[in-house]
Amino acid sequence: MRVKVKVCGVTRASDALVASDLGASAVGFVFWDKSPRSVAIAQAAEIVSMLPPDVAPIGVFVDASQAWVEEVSDRVGLAAVQLHGDETPEFCGSLRRRVIKAVTLREPEDVESATDLPETLTPLVDVHDTVKRGGTGRTADWALAARVAQRRRIFLAGGLTPANVVDAVRVVHPYGIDVSSGVEVSPGVKSQDLLHAFFEALLDTDETSREQERWAAKNQA
Repeated sequence: MRVKVKVCGVTRASDALVASDLGASAVGFVFWDKSPRSVAIAQAAEIVSMLPPDVAPIGVFVDASQAWVEEVSDRVGLAAVQLHGDETPEFCGSLRRRVIKAVTLREPEDVESATDLPETLTPLVDVHDTVKRGGTGRTADWALAARVAQRRRIFLAGGLTPANVVDAVRVVHPYGIDVSSGVEVSPGVKSQDLLHAFFEALLDTDETSREQERWAAKNQA
């Protein structure tokens, strides 16, 4: 199965369209005014209107109220929301859209906490940072992330670049990956060269997955 790719922190239509052309399954918009990648509602809505139907627009929020999350989601046309604050499972369950919940894995006990999240939530493994809340450029603990990915679908974030994404996918085997700073020239401004390099690197993991599927089918016959 090909790994899903979400390009996050998008602020320009040109970046969103390049990402979708290259095969991104989702693009992310940050609605948190403390982030250098924050985008205005009207700007995000305009970009979403240009996306093909198979690319999901996802909104990133940090400890926002339910009313604000729902209002932004409706006005922009979000398919899902990604929460990077201290939101409880109960809060996540109160939202009308699919929820991706950022989690931090710093010790083995965190693996159990992430695994035990309600099945309605998709964990996104990222680096712990109470100030930036994502987009740090630092890598997550892949070994711990792999343990969660063995038991449920996860997204992997944190310092992914064209140079390390192949290793990340092969170690963790995530359902999806989330890239932001690793394909930027500055916060919120993506590099077309880095986007191309990122997706080209993933072709290696796609081919590896196809070989594994062929091997498994042959040995089950």
